[in-house]
Amino acid sequence: MTKKIVITGIGATSPLGGTARESWNALLAGESGAKSLEYDWVEQYDLPVRFAAQAKVRPEAVLERPVAKRLDPSSQFALVSAMEAWADAGAPDVAPERLGVDYATGIGGIWTLLDAWDTLRERGARRVLPMTVPMLMPNAASAAISMHFHARAFARTVASACASSTESIANAYEHLQLGLADVVIAGGSESAVHPITLASFSSMQALSKRNDDPAHASRPYNVDRDGFVMGEGAASLVIETEEHALARGARIYAELAGGAVSADSYHITANDPEGRGASRAVLDALAQAGATPDDVTHINAHATSTPVGDIAEYTALHSVFGDRVHEIPVSATKASTGHLLGGTGALEAVFTVLALENRLAPPTINLTEQDPAIPLLVSGDAQPLGEGAQVAISNSFGFGGHNAVAVFRSV
Repeated sequence: MTKKIVITGIGATSPLGGTARESWNALLAGESGAKSLEYDWVEQYDLPVRFAAQAKVRPEAVLERPVAKRLDPSSQFALVSAMEAWADAGAPDVAPERLGVDYATGIGGIWTLLDAWDTLRERGARRVLPMTVPMLMPNAASAAISMHFHARAFARTVASACASSTESIANAYEHLQLGLADVVIAGGSESAVHPITLASFSSMQALSKRNDDPAHASRPYNVDRDGFVMGEGAASLVIETEEHALARGARIYAELAGGAVSADSYHITANDPEGRGASRAVLDALAQAGATPDDVTHINAHATSTPVGDIAEYTALHSVFGDRVHEIPVSATKASTGHLLGGTGALEAVFTVLALENRLAPPTINLTEQDPAIPLLVSGDAQPLGEGAQVAISNSFGFGGHNAVAVFRSV
């Protein structure tokens, strides 16, 4: 028997704000989280890209010092957002053995790893911290959340590049349907604003180089888009069976109606230009939700602001929705937040849930001249979603050909 799965708590720490609501309000206000980087290493390494969308509130300002010291920044962000989501859900009274964690990262503890390498080279092996491996491992965030909330059903980790946290949300849906837990904390985190990632993505020609105008650098669908903006932060959702949520009198934001993943098996970094894997993920997620393309009323697009990627996603969407895709309100929220890599899908899931709650598709900033090859219904102003039942999808696509789609339904 299929269960109804619902969202009862949200949390986020992003380039737009230290909480989910602060991030949402800044998104609606058309703010940008991208700013010039003020670190000595920018000049030291002569980086070609000198800006990023860093988290607005540092996690050390929220976490107790002993806790923060034992976590890489990526895990710190994860725990901060999970704590907010848990409190927002009313701190569910659930047996530890019925509480699970599905969490994600694209890269993990890169700051810990590379700081330890510097220590080894400069000061020797005996000065490398004993907590280095537990801090750098990709599952550190899910482990930290599991231990903080005494979640003993499972603590699972996905690392599928930029599709990671949407895949974790899809996994949470499946794990709840299978009866492996009553409540799941799901989401994703990333803290990779680091010289090596900026240099590497720049070398790939993936990042925007608008050093003189960071706030307008991320410009999905614009004719002069030239790459994405690196972002950081985390977002978490408390997801549970409707039966459990109703029994405890929880507020329900939206239904998590389905989720699906697929693989392009095409190229390690490039999207399948025909969008076959991405379109299959959308169709499979809708089928799992008991919905059709005609039911969809809002799309939170992956839309990274790369010349090729935005076109590939449009091709996939058009293959699913046909010309009707031009009538569905679309939001490309990376224009404001930058690209949080493994954390981006969870943040966009939070925005999608709030879009359904508020009946409002958030704006896409920096859209000054829309690419005529991508005639989606996207706007620099928030778009009303209207009355009646709403079904929204949130897309994430990652290096390696990973595709993940989550479907949400209004309540």
